[in-house]
Amino acid sequence: MVVLFETHEAFAAHDPGRRPAEFGLEQVWHPERPARLAAVRAGAELAGLEDDLVLVTPRPASRDELERVHPAAWLDELEGLCLAGPLAIDGDTHVVPASWEAAVLAAGAGLDAIERLQRGEGDAAFCAVRPPGHHASAARAMGFCLLNNAAVAAAALVAAGRRVAIVDYDAHHGNGTQDIFWRDGRVLYVSLHEYAPPAVYPGTGGPHETGEGDGAGTTVNVPLPPGAGIEVYRAELDRIVEPAIARFAPDWLLLSVGFDAHEADPLMHLELTSADYGELAARCVAAAGTSGRSRTVAFLEGGYDLGALTGSTAATIAALGGALA
Repeated sequence: MVVLFETHEAFAAHDPGRRPAEFGLEQVWHPERPARLAAVRAGAELAGLEDDLVLVTPRPASRDELERVHPAAWLDELEGLCLAGPLAIDGDTHVVPASWEAAVLAAGAGLDAIERLQRGEGDAAFCAVRPPGHHASAARAMGFCLLNNAAVAAAALVAAGRRVAIVDYDAHHGNGTQDIFWRDGRVLYVSLHEYAPPAVYPGTGGPHETGEGDGAGTTVNVPLPPGAGIEVYRAELDRIVEPAIARFAPDWLLLSVGFDAHEADPLMHLELTSADYGELAARCVAAAGTSGRSRTVAFLEGGYDLGALTGSTAATIAALGGALA
């Protein structure tokens, strides 16, 4: 199976720089740093797909495509903030002038992948993008995220009459994606995440959060305790996640892949290994029934240990290509 690998050199130009350490005056690198991209690219090379991994260059999302998710006034404001940088939008989310181009290309990567898959250029796609997106709500940037990359792709698909499942297994809850589709029954949003509010950012994602109106029941949160490893994930996939995906019967599967649930991640407290990420991807694809239908797109979200990023990317891409690493 051919996996498209969507990335762009502009993603490395989004550089949050250094920030104050939590204690004392020492300055440390921002966790969501450009070196993450090189680590992910190294993982793609280790996936073992050889000629079945195809490097492609994304296009920027158009203004109309962005406005399906983000209001025009907020897009204008966010672009202005980026171009006025370097500055901090909040304590976690920093921008420089190059951040706007990177964000628009990151939002366009999923759109480009969808178009290429529809043309038969591949069987699945992995979008190695920065900045990440799942904390970005319609009119707020937060948690290292500027535009919501997976949501922009999902919005384009539902506008074309498709049913979309987004499965998010970043260690943090994707509050932005949840908010965007809270009342939209055309999108199933499933999140597996560490949950110990208020200690774990962003403090949302309880099991009682299930959507409203037309979206009632199409938000599925699976909170996990600190220290959870693959056995806990397997149990929740069996009990909640795979049945929810199968009932929804999506046309497309979008994966928000955060590698910060890895046991080596410096920010979170979950215990996945790199190989476990391959299993998660393979099981979600199987549950959605998208394997062989060219309708699976994965998006890079979090993950802040460079070695873990490399190994987990390799396992994920191998799984998307039909061969677990």
